[in-house]
Amino acid sequence: MEITNAKNIKRNKSWRVIIYSKPGIGKTSSIKYLKGKTLVLDLDNSAKVLEGLDIDVIEFDRSKPEEELVEFLKQAPELARQYDNLVIDNISSLEKDWFVEKGRKSHNGISNELQDYSQWTNYFARIMITAYSLKDINILTTAWETQNDVTTETGQTFSQYAPQIRKSVRDGLLGMADVVGRVVVNPKTGGRGVILQGNDGIFAKNRLDDRKLAPIEELYNFGSKQKEPTKKEEKAGK
Repeated sequence: MEITNAKNIKRNKSWRVIIYSKPGIGKTSSIKYLKGKTLVLDLDNSAKVLEGLDIDVIEFDRSKPEEELVEFLKQAPELARQYDNLVIDNISSLEKDWFVEKGRKSHNGISNELQDYSQWTNYFARIMITAYSLKDINILTTAWETQNDVTTETGQTFSQYAPQIRKSVRDGLLGMADVVGRVVVNPKTGGRGVILQGNDGIFAKNRLDDRKLAPIEELYNFGSKQKEPTKKEEKAGK
């Protein structure tokens, strides 16, 4: 157990951020605005939009998601020492592929069995807790968006945009994140922004600074304005 005085905590270091949107809105493209050395775990094969950038990408075999993730988590502690940012892109695709593979191994080779759903809840929790426990690295997680019906304690029902992932794992994941933002496009200008303040219709939160909305290119400028050396700069200085 480690004890850290709050005076030594820096909000712009080792943050955990989740962004979500419809496909094609710019979640993966936003990776280019991260500062420092970045590693992308490409879960949905969308890294082509990063062509030409100095970003490392782990190609993920979607036909065997469990085996690939086990191998990644074994290497993750060492990788975290080499990079400033880890991007998990995207968990909605991972969930879909995981259930597809479980269905193929079922009795009829198509449908998922009841135990798959409880297994996914435990499996996904272990994956994200392990990843989020990595030290000295920022973690960006992306997801597609969905619209869920929410019922309040008074019985009022409304629809809310949220990351597309099963509710059994979604609430726990969002609780661990420092920031949850919905990426949207301004229909008049075509500019992309991220909603950082939640309401009845949108799940979002920001506990790193006071921003309620940010242009996508400024999203990752969290906390203190004091520049911290990246791992690439630290290595060059040795």
